[in-house]
Amino acid sequence: MKLEEIQKLWTSDCSIDDTQLDIESTKIPELHNKYFKIFSEERLRLTRMKSKMKELSKLKWLYYTGKLDKDTLNDLNWTQFDIDLKRNKVDLDRFMDSDRDIIELDDKIEYQNEKILYLESIIKTLTNRGYLIKNSIDWKKFTMGA
Repeated sequence: MKLEEIQKLWTSDCSIDDTQLDIESTKIPELHNKYFKIFSEERLRLTRMKSKMKELSKLKWLYYTGKLDKDTLNDLNWTQFDIDLKRNKVDLDRFMDSDRDIIELDDKIEYQNEKILYLESIIKTLTNRGYLIKNSIDWKKFTMGA
């Protein structure tokens, strides 16, 4: 699910109809379930991405240090890396940090992190929604002189 899709969903679900506060209060568990399911799926996706990053980092380390066997190079459609980085850790780190494949996966992980932060914020808001509804009810009672 894309961040924009989650934002669109939340935009439609976040409003509270103050003329039907009783119905709004009964929708809280349903909304919590909806967004917690999305959150769980996205968090699991992040875990898988982080695992892929570990695998990719290992492959790239083997590649840049010249330790990747020819069969694996052929399977990945990579050519042999010519510079000897075995003894120069600073250069190895620079090549690893600027590797296009690692950067692309890192960007995807950051995007995934942003979705999770957004979903955590939604869930926190839903946790407090009951208090907001109670306060609205109390305010209506107060303004009506009850």
